[in-house]
Amino acid sequence: MNNYRKILVTGADGFIGSHLTEELVRRGYDVRAFTLYNSFNTWGWLDECSEEVKGKFEVFTGDIRDPYGVKEAMKGCDAVLHLAALIAIPYSYHSPETYVDTNIKGTLNVLQAARELGVAKVIHTSTSEVYGTAKFVPITEEHPLQGQSPYSATKIAADQLALSFYRSFQLPVSIIRPFNTYGPRQSARAVIPTIITQLVSGTKQIKLGTIHPTRDFNYVADTVRGFIAMLESENGIGEEINIGSNFEISIGDTVKLISEIMNINVEIITEDTRVRPEKSEVERLWADNSKANRLLGWKPEFAGREGFRLGLERTIEWFSEPANVSKYKASRYNI
Repeated sequence: MNNYRKILVTGADGFIGSHLTEELVRRGYDVRAFTLYNSFNTWGWLDECSEEVKGKFEVFTGDIRDPYGVKEAMKGCDAVLHLAALIAIPYSYHSPETYVDTNIKGTLNVLQAARELGVAKVIHTSTSEVYGTAKFVPITEEHPLQGQSPYSATKIAADQLALSFYRSFQLPVSIIRPFNTYGPRQSARAVIPTIITQLVSGTKQIKLGTIHPTRDFNYVADTVRGFIAMLESENGIGEEINIGSNFEISIGDTVKLISEIMNINVEIITEDTRVRPEKSEVERLWADNSKANRLLGWKPEFAGREGFRLGLERTIEWFSEPANVSKYKASRYNI
């Protein structure tokens, strides 16, 4: 524990944000969860949070694109963990402007408010997609940045904007760069929930896009631990830090491992609508996580093939609960 007692988490209603909010509360932090305002009065995945943390965090509903609401939400906070973003790659192909508004302008709102309010630490969330297809592996933080989709381009811009506030105004910014996080509550726009929800629904023919690309999958508990390690360390200011498992596996082999765990024989059907444009597809991701270990003392608990299998088992268990999988539309392609 450190002096950052009051924490604002933007994107707290999302997959990683909800898990992070819960863990911060468990660790004794005073958390203000920034969720997207909507007329249904829902708080996203925070509506499904663990009983032990219900009612133990504050909720602020707003829109990351609105600078006034962002600043109001940040008042009285010592640190901000900025996760709010649009992240689906296919959606960014036809609606790029909303990615600029949310990912770039939204980040600017967070940085400007933090500067004006004198916030003691800002953790900005990046993504491994900023690297594009690996030019060398494992990928270190010195790897060139390549905008291979409008989504990744906006994340590159947001990262650079965050670093510019550190360099120009000495704003205490750290950039966390998770590789492909998976686990309970993940959207079916991601490949692992896409596979599992189709299998749980009873189909044995899995519709996917390209299956030869490789990914470095991170179980969500490891990603959350990465955020908290960065929050509690003084070593990450002005730094970009990968949070990855340092284990590479193809989409096709991921399907095989999931089908093995679930004891189901699977046929993969490649669906053209799920295939990214050739130059937009990120062919290979494999994280070098040595900087996170050196600066933050972080290393994955779900490491290597065995760690990945354990994380998948926990994910499958969650998706196998009827109350959970009922929230997903397994028959539809989620972009």
